[in-house]
Order: sequence, then C-alpha cells, then structure tokens
Amino acid sequence: KFRKIEKVPSSPSLTILISLFVIGATAGKYSKEINEQKASDKNNNQVEFRIAKLNQVWEKAIRMQLAPVRLSELHSDLKIQEKDELQWKKIKAEGLDEDGEREAKLRRNFNIILAKYGMDGKKDTRALDSNRLKDHDVKDGDTFDDPRLDKLWNKAKTSGKFSDEELQTLQREFHHHKDKINEYNIVMDTVSRTEEIHKNVISPLEGDMKEHVLHQKHADLKQRMRGLNQGFERLRKITHEGYGADSEFKEPRVIELWEMAKRSNLTEVELDSLKEELRHFETKVEKHQHYQEQLELSHQKLKHVEALGDKEHTMRNKEKYNALAEKAREMGYKMKKHLQDLTNKISQNGLQHNEL
Repeated sequence: KFRKIEKVPSSPSLTILISLFVIGATAGKYSKEINEQKASDKNNNQVEFRIAKLNQVWEKAIRMQLAPVRLSELHSDLKIQEKDELQWKKIKAEGLDEDGEREAKLRRNFNIILAKYGMDGKKDTRALDSNRLKDHDVKDGDTFDDPRLDKLWNKAKTSGKFSDEELQTLQREFHHHKDKINEYNIVMDTVSRTEEIHKNVISPLEGDMKEHVLHQKHADLKQRMRGLNQGFERLRKITHEGYGADSEFKEPRVIELWEMAKRSNLTEVELDSLKEELRHFETKVEKHQHYQEQLELSHQKLKHVEALGDKEHTMRNKEKYNALAEKAREMGYKMKKHLQDLTNKISQNGLQHNEL
C-alpha cells in the first residue's frame, strides 16, 4: 500500500533558494545512507566506493574528463549499483539467490552503466561530453538515432499544437525514450553473448543454471520491449492529439511511472495516494536538475577564473564547485533510489494484476 504523504509546498523555487543558501554548511555532510563510513582499499587509502570494480570505473571516468553533470550522474548510478551489490552479498550469504537471478540482473545493470558512459570498449555514437541539460533547448536538426522517432519529432515540431514549454517537455520525453532504446540494445548484446557461451557448456548442471539465467534475460528483454512499445504509442498519441488539459506531470520518468500505475491493479484510493507521492518525486527531480544547472555554471565560472590566473579566486570558486558537485551527487542518489523504490512498488502491483 502507498503511504499518504504531506503536500509539497507550493513554491519549490523558495526551497531551492534556501537550500542553495545553506549549501556551504551542509554539502560536506553526505547522507548517512550514502556515506555512513568512508570506504578504504586494502592499503587503507580512502576510496569513493566499497567495491573495487566501481572504483575502477569512477577513476577511469575522471581520467576521461567527463563533463561535470555526466560525472555527477555516473556517481549516483554507481552508488545505486554499490547499494544493490552489497544487499545481494548479504542475500547470497544467507543461502538465497540459488538460481543466480539477482546476480544476473546486477551484471546487466553494471553493463548498462558501462555502455551509458562509453566505458564498454565500444565506439559510442553519442557525445560523451554533452550534458543532458541541453535537452531543455529546442533546436532544429535534433535527431534521436531512430527513423520513427525523428519522423514523429519533426511532425510534432511543425504541427502547431504545442507551446514552446510543451515542446520542451515533449522533447525530454523523446530523449527519455531514446535512452530506453539504448538500454534495450545493451541488454540484447548481453543476451547474445550469454547464448554464445551457453552453446559451449559441457556440464549438464552448469547448463541448467545458465539456461535459467538466459530465460531471465529473455524475460527482461520482453518486458523492456513491451515498455518501448507502450512508450512509443504514447509519443505517437501526444504528437497527433497534443497534451490534454488533464496532463498530470511533465518529467518523463514520472510520466512513465504514472502510466505504469494506471495499468496496474491499484485502487482509486491507492492511485490518489501514489499521485501525491509522484508530485513530491517530480519536485525532487526538478530540484536535482536545478542543482545540475548550477553545477555546470559553476564549472564554467571556475574555468574562466583559472584562465585569468587568479589563485585566490580560483581556490574560492573551486570550493564552491566541489560543494555543488557533492550536493548534486547526493541529491542524484536520493532521487534515483526513490525512482527505484517507486518502480519496484508499481511493478509488484502490476505483476499481481497480470496474474489475476
């Protein structure tokens, strides 16, 4: 059941201003859940994560000089991966996950992270150094690497059915759908590799285990494809009809959750309660995006001051930039964990609905 939450204050911008005012005092106090204890390696040196392979990814990202916002997003993704892997280790120690289903899912998620940030050893056609903040700008010639999406987007731009604000919202939905396609392709690659390995299995027992893992991966692919089809159908409908007066949300991830919820077996009371929680979550997403924008501006200012060669100003701006970077990472983790929790809640209800 979804808990009833207090209504979000009517002025999120005031909350943002207050948060920015106190950032200097709070930025160093990372959430207990995120950073209960600084991780250390075997030589007792402080490291960012408690799992070696995640530290290797993080250090590689720094060497690659990813843009500040992408680096912040990667940090949040790695924190979620760390949380899930540590939970899985506890479960495995208790003798659970005998079929390896959770382990396989963790491996898939890790592969998605590597591919998303161009660390999977493959040529990435996306601009690694571009920030998703650019999604807010509506520009001619934007493409989505998918003929169907490009055709639909061009039709939406020239239809005259959308205001500038609605067009920006729709563009974010298109980019979100593109990201989902990329994730599907990554999972498809891992399934293909698993099938190739499965052909070379000798031990019958090992073969049965891998058969089960392969089945889970195919189920994941099927679910993702269903989500892609539903998402594209929604984009097609909006492009033809425009946004209705009853549009509840603007953030693509929130819209996706709400559409999932409406297809589940939640009662009207539960849906109303969830709607309130989604409004609260959407405010959290918008606040996170605001901090990302501030982080990018702070980075640009820091580069400008560094170019002038003023050491004192550089030091002050670097302190502000580091504080914003830490705050953006913290908020990114909290936002993604909330997204994960909401998705799990709704998925469980959807599963019950499918079984009925």
